[in-house]
Amino acid sequence: MLKFSMAKFHIIITAAGSSSRMGLDRPKQYLAIHKQTFVERVTRVFENISLVDSIHIALHPKDDMWKTLNLSFSPKVNVHYCGGASRGETVLNALEALKGHADELDWILVHDAARPGIQEKDVNHLIDTLKDDPVGGLLAYPITDTIKKSDKEDRVINSPARDHLWQAQTPQMYRYKILSNALKSFDGIPTDESQAIERLGMKPKLIKGDFRNFKVTYQEDLSILEHLISE
Repeated sequence: MLKFSMAKFHIIITAAGSSSRMGLDRPKQYLAIHKQTFVERVTRVFENISLVDSIHIALHPKDDMWKTLNLSFSPKVNVHYCGGASRGETVLNALEALKGHADELDWILVHDAARPGIQEKDVNHLIDTLKDDPVGGLLAYPITDTIKKSDKEDRVINSPARDHLWQAQTPQMYRYKILSNALKSFDGIPTDESQAIERLGMKPKLIKGDFRNFKVTYQEDLSILEHLISE
């Protein structure tokens, strides 16, 4: 138990996407909200959390925008040009970059740079709730809208009951060794870290987050987020 109590907390921020669905001239991690790019805003949130030992920003290998920002962070922030063809590959590459810095029992929190609405209180709540959990878990938000499942022609097949349905968010928090093994052994491309953990037969814990922590995917999402988040 002594080793568990000494476990550290490391953040991986995935910021290697091209954001093609937004149709803009730059990846969404470099869009600005209240004069801060998404990736900067997210990094500042984690930088302010005392329990966080290190922060690792995973960029695309050909990223040419990061250095133009001229940002100054604390020594616990590290940048890796290790983005892969998928989110899972990017996280695995970042885990490889953490070797020698993180113990196999340390906690890894993976967060999307495209979720600039994350708040310190929710990260602290996640860590506090899961720090002694045997599996780990993720922030999520209960679904309240009616859900429809469609066929290939976008016609409704059925309306699943929304009881016990959640919309996954990030950070998603798992121990280094378990997360690494889950991603390496996954057959296919996982949509998130939780899905890879589930394939190992484990049951991640859902921790209620904040509705503002949604993933910015379309242009209209940006204006919605600007109204929800005060400067």
